[in-house]
Amino acid sequence: MNRPPVSPGWARALPPAPDARVSITEAYAAHVARDVFFWAWPLVNLYNRRLAFSKMKEQRYAGPLLEAPLNRLTMLRDYVDPEERNVACPNQDVVYGLGMLALDVSPVVLQVPDFGDRFWVYQVVDLRTDSFVQLGKMHGSSPGFYLLVGPDWRGEVPRGITRVFRASSQTGLVAPRIFQDDTAQDKAAIQAVLTGIMMYPLAEYDGQMKHIDWSKLPKVPGGPPGEEETRWVLPERFFDELPDVLADAPPLPGEEARYAQVLAVLAAAKDDPKLKQAMIEAARDAEEKLVNPLFQFRNYGLRLPHHWRTISNESAFGSDYFTRTAVAKSNILVNSPDETKYFYQDLDEAGQRLNSANRYTVSFPKDGTPPVNGFWSLSIYNEHHFFVANPIGRFSVGTKNKDLQLAADGSLTIHVQTEAPTDPVQRANWLPAPKGDFSLYVRAYWPKVAAMDGSWTPPPARRID
Repeated sequence: MNRPPVSPGWARALPPAPDARVSITEAYAAHVARDVFFWAWPLVNLYNRRLAFSKMKEQRYAGPLLEAPLNRLTMLRDYVDPEERNVACPNQDVVYGLGMLALDVSPVVLQVPDFGDRFWVYQVVDLRTDSFVQLGKMHGSSPGFYLLVGPDWRGEVPRGITRVFRASSQTGLVAPRIFQDDTAQDKAAIQAVLTGIMMYPLAEYDGQMKHIDWSKLPKVPGGPPGEEETRWVLPERFFDELPDVLADAPPLPGEEARYAQVLAVLAAAKDDPKLKQAMIEAARDAEEKLVNPLFQFRNYGLRLPHHWRTISNESAFGSDYFTRTAVAKSNILVNSPDETKYFYQDLDEAGQRLNSANRYTVSFPKDGTPPVNGFWSLSIYNEHHFFVANPIGRFSVGTKNKDLQLAADGSLTIHVQTEAPTDPVQRANWLPAPKGDFSLYVRAYWPKVAAMDGSWTPPPARRID
């Protein structure tokens, strides 16, 4: 028997989403909760950073941390303090700035001063931690004023704005990175240009370059430094925050059904404490079994020789939920791959966990350091992906160091160990290891093709017996 032809537009007559009036089981609510806790973890992470910044009333330094009201940023004047615990895997190659965007409150002007020959890049990400701005030396960006707007903004662009960047969400984060070498002369020389790095609401734009003397910002004591990164995502609060988060980050193409399913379960749990508790317990389980293991670099990424790992879609994750959450958990706020290429690992050449009980070398052959147009570095982090104070205050080595010693054959060997080497050449190339397990991390800023296509990878961390 022939079926009648399907009516035109029949799909629009179907329910566009689950019926929130339908009773659901606790097991099903837990199933949906476990899934959304995993893929929305980075979004809730950034959302809660915005909430924290919304309480800040002035630009200032709170211990090792930067504070600023929404739609403004604060710059450091030197490398990040080793006691910083807000963002895992910081580096000591650049002078950082940090600010949170609230584009539903106002469009924002970003100032770019004239950096001359100095390497610089502004990272700007949306609620998903995807980059939506190209601003930096590698992009050929010129000094001037750049406008950041939300997805629905339809205002008039003022005269003198060089370019407009439109975000997919109202919430975002801005983090300038300005290269500084490890000399007193450069630390003094960079101060003048730092004063021109600013971010402010569009209403304050007048076409004139503004400046701020960061040395005059208030300084207040910070809280005692913890061991781990500040917890920005809590299962107990996750589902109360989620509706606002999803409203700020509309579904990507193909995500409509995923969003509808989650919103229907949230609606069902609104007045049902048992459903809500089942969801919270599922989130706790997902945190322990799904999210927390991704803090370990060896548990995700592309496998490279000598147990190094990397990814190929930094800050452009799209629907790669696994990698987005893995990066947000282990080292949130990575640049786009054409801006910075990252390589990281927890293991030595033999596949054993890197640990301070042993000594290691990382040897780059002649002309074999990371191929870059900008700069490179090898950083070391403790088991929590943070710096730990050491006798020489060194947490990374690379382009910034002017005293590294090459061997007669032109190779460069970095000595990774807790105790200072007795040999003066080895001591010049010493990267002090923190107590216990640790990780190594290579950054290639403005990478050349060889660093991006896999034809260059880092050398092994070789244990020295």
